[in-house]
Amino acid sequence: MGSASDSEIRTPNGALVSPTRGAVCCECAVMDGFLQAKSASAPQEKVSSPEEEDPPPYLTVDELRGRQRKVYLETYGCQMNVNDTEIAWSILQKSGYLRTSNLQEADVILLVTCSIREKAEQTIWNRLHQLKVLKTKRLRSRVPLRIGILGCMAERLKEEILNREKVVDLLAGPDAYRDLPRLLAVAESGQQAANVLLSLDETYADVMPVQTSPSTTSAFVSIMRGCDNMCTYCIVPFTRGRERSRPVASILEEVRKLSEQVLQLIHERDNICKQIHLPAQSGSSRVLEAMRRGYSREAYVELVHHIRESIPGVSLSSDFIAGFCGETEEDHLQTVSLLREVQYNIGFLFAYSMRQKTRAYHRLKDDVPEEVKLRRLEELITVFREEATKANETFVGCTQLVLVEGLSKRSATDLCGRNDGNLKVIFPDVEVEDVTNPGLKVRAQPGDYVLVK
Repeated sequence: MGSASDSEIRTPNGALVSPTRGAVCCECAVMDGFLQAKSASAPQEKVSSPEEEDPPPYLTVDELRGRQRKVYLETYGCQMNVNDTEIAWSILQKSGYLRTSNLQEADVILLVTCSIREKAEQTIWNRLHQLKVLKTKRLRSRVPLRIGILGCMAERLKEEILNREKVVDLLAGPDAYRDLPRLLAVAESGQQAANVLLSLDETYADVMPVQTSPSTTSAFVSIMRGCDNMCTYCIVPFTRGRERSRPVASILEEVRKLSEQVLQLIHERDNICKQIHLPAQSGSSRVLEAMRRGYSREAYVELVHHIRESIPGVSLSSDFIAGFCGETEEDHLQTVSLLREVQYNIGFLFAYSMRQKTRAYHRLKDDVPEEVKLRRLEELITVFREEATKANETFVGCTQLVLVEGLSKRSATDLCGRNDGNLKVIFPDVEVEDVTNPGLKVRAQPGDYVLVK
């Protein structure tokens, strides 16, 4: 059984502990509903298809087509970026592009980027420096390499990206993926191209995402885009725009088109993950107010109790920031105590990183020294792992239904998968009995369900 000892830690600027995939994020859906009891009607969806539109006067229809050029995609950041990658690829695939997993044979390299923290952006700058070498080697090729930056970093740092090292050919913000065929056509002419306009109604409701990983056992279905919360530390409202919801009909249609096998399993089994992502960010009501989170520590704890009463055995994950503006030692200890009180199964912990354009950048002072941030972060990580170990030890001796994901990264003789709390489970890669054919021994494959004790 996987435990907190299997956690991955990213330091010094952040930690990823017991990484999760396919979780339910309750930042808006549960938090706002429980704490603020507010609702909003979905805007009227604008549906358009690039194939139905006339090309701009400076391009021909043929120039907008991919003509089987090969695209290499790299995704950084959150689950929304995974979904954005699938949307972008769906649009490019319909335009005649091919996808490659071989960087060396790519005609186009697209990085789907994150701006949530300075470290995330620095990762992209480092990657661009590496790609510049590859692009230089291809300068004399009949098919020169084109490099594009997609997503939040394109939205936030348009001018700097285009001018720094002159390696990027095109930019597309989160609401501009429909424009990718045009942007690529302009880039093919040797000019830089950019579209970082944010939209009040774009949800890509009529674009069916195409999964970019053929071996994946889960899928992300986006139900909304953007954010209206305006937390003081967060750049998301400025990079992804205002909150808007997809029409229910388009959400249902996307789910219907997922694998028939998955739909059958959902119908036959109670296999929806009992796992909720409930970002706390801090255990101090004073800091939460400075962050403009819209709730107090007491209200958050009440919500945790409500969730656990409603879903017995639920697995909880959360986000925490160490060293936010004005955070005192007492505030930090309040966060430590919340970690001990709730006993999260999964946690994402980071040191605070000031982001330009945010409310905190204009109105608050980043006054916690870097060494103090890192010391507090390490203390939070230690406490989280202690409490997660206690929580996960309750599974010892229990039989769990596990969805197999593939080989364990740490052992060639083990498999890894997820239980219905979305917790990682490591178990031996041995022959097991096929329940559909009694007496037949088989080896579990990705996508199979197995019982693990």
